[in-house]
Amino acid sequence: MSPKTPSRATSRATARLRLTALAALPVLLLSAACGSGDDGARGTQQTDDIASVPETTTTASPSADVAGTPSTRPAGKSAFYDAQLAYVRCMRVKGGYKDFPDPKLSGHLDWGKVEEISSRPGQMEAAKGGKNGVCVDELQKVMLAEPKRDQQKDYESMLAHAKCMRDNGVSRFTNPTMSGGNAQPGGDPNPASPTIDGDSPAYKQAREACKTKLLDGLDGMQ
Repeated sequence: MSPKTPSRATSRATARLRLTALAALPVLLLSAACGSGDDGARGTQQTDDIASVPETTTTASPSADVAGTPSTRPAGKSAFYDAQLAYVRCMRVKGGYKDFPDPKLSGHLDWGKVEEISSRPGQMEAAKGGKNGVCVDELQKVMLAEPKRDQQKDYESMLAHAKCMRDNGVSRFTNPTMSGGNAQPGGDPNPASPTIDGDSPAYKQAREACKTKLLDGLDGMQ
């Protein structure tokens, strides 16, 4: 990545988190396992620890709750939401990120807020299961519980978003592609060495104008 654009490089890396987190999980899980003498006991203890976090009622923003407790589960929500809730709770209590955002009602995270946290100096772990992968087990459960997505619809959504970005002045914003039946995000022509200034007012204005083009769960993907 170009050392001349550290803030944008960090932003792009975080924006593609969900494409790389799954690949990183085996390494994080192995590292976590090496630090434990009893894998089975460790898994049970971690679950008990998270379950023991007191559920408090507050009228303040859940993300600002110093007790680390996300908002209560909305009626009728899925196992995916429950898994995400456990992950958020872990990130606040064990991961060291008290302002880690609540999941949306759909169960997906607010990736704009996660990206904002991760872009802070020394806080990239917010996008990778917490410091030393302390919440990687919860992250893996989230990925396993996430409902299967309609890749064609995702592709069409990202395509509409890419076209909107270009229509709003970001002329180099590339289209998504389909690879192996999976939708791959577009965006910067060269993510490893960004050519689009994501910190410019024009880019931010385009992002705001086009954000509704992305289906829930795709925000931050491109």
